[in-house]
Amino acid sequence: MEFAFTQEQEMIRDTAAAFLAEVSSSEAIRRAMATEQGYEPELWNRICGEMYWQAITIPEAYGGMGLGYVELVAMMEQMGRYLLCSPFFSTVCLASNALLLAGDEQQKTHWLGKLCEGDLTATLAFNGGHSGWSTDAVTATWHKDGDNYVLNGDYRYVIDGHTSSLLVVAAREEGSTGEEGISLFLLPADTAGLSCQWLPTMDQARKQATVQLCAVTLAGEALMGEAGACGPTLARILDLAAIALAAEQVGGSQKLLDMTVEYTSERVQFNRTIASFQAVKHKAADMMLKTEVARSAIYYAACVAQEVLEEGPMAAELAEAASVVKSYTSDTYFSVAGDSMQLFGGVGFTWEYDVHLYFKRAKSSEHLLGNGAAHRERLAALLLDN
Repeated sequence: MEFAFTQEQEMIRDTAAAFLAEVSSSEAIRRAMATEQGYEPELWNRICGEMYWQAITIPEAYGGMGLGYVELVAMMEQMGRYLLCSPFFSTVCLASNALLLAGDEQQKTHWLGKLCEGDLTATLAFNGGHSGWSTDAVTATWHKDGDNYVLNGDYRYVIDGHTSSLLVVAAREEGSTGEEGISLFLLPADTAGLSCQWLPTMDQARKQATVQLCAVTLAGEALMGEAGACGPTLARILDLAAIALAAEQVGGSQKLLDMTVEYTSERVQFNRTIASFQAVKHKAADMMLKTEVARSAIYYAACVAQEVLEEGPMAAELAEAASVVKSYTSDTYFSVAGDSMQLFGGVGFTWEYDVHLYFKRAKSSEHLLGNGAAHRERLAALLLDN
């Protein structure tokens, strides 16, 4: 596959970089981190009103821009580079994809239209505290009560769960296991029996929450897709999210490399900059090589993701691409962050420098949606199945 940006894609990437350089400065990141909400509403309003990014992959029929996953990945790379604090990942890469893959026409028209208008933020809740990130992590349950569905259970690691206006939740039919019996439901934040609580985490730039469902009763129109048959769909949603997250990791790796080269070019020891030392040059070269390989991987995976959204399931191809890219970028980001911390020395983990912010994001995003070891194990299983 020979990949090159079109002029339109280059413009989207460059516009995103210029905007984020303006609005996601170190000071802005730290202001957002200090709040429980985790982002500044004024900035999110600008993203929705001026840039219209929340509608990037939503088809034009529902009011969106109708762009593809390559464009989304290009933007996610820049968001990772500037460590943007916003509900973009939860709203666009989780909830919006869930609506696109599992929602019926009425649900798409209503909720995607509201997303495009910037009236709400949304997220996906599925993991009940399981160490893995597959459909096995779904522990909440549902059962039918006449024409209604009754949901019970807890969720952890819900990105922006405490601030989202809409939650897409996964629950399994009582007694089911694996991909069997899983359904997806749409829950507005004010649904009776639904409670969300902010969960303080190491990565203060991305907020998480716990979600509890206590005898939540939903009408039939809250169900997405066929009852008990959404296991494969949830797997595709998570794969698409993993590819978007991998793009963010590449952007973070590139920023760490840039900051490290700049710092080592200024720091002087033995009457010369440390960037002139051969060992430092070799370390920087290794960081650059890993980042460039990771960048190639995310755009390959983005092309596969786009085919899935346009042509249909392709579950095996998407799963393989997602696991290849997430395993490599997770290892790369944390490795580059560790090398950057070493080259900065003791000041790297002080509050005055931003390196520690990216170091924390590297560790948290490494485990979010599965770390390198988990995805390599999944790849091995996929190869055996084929």
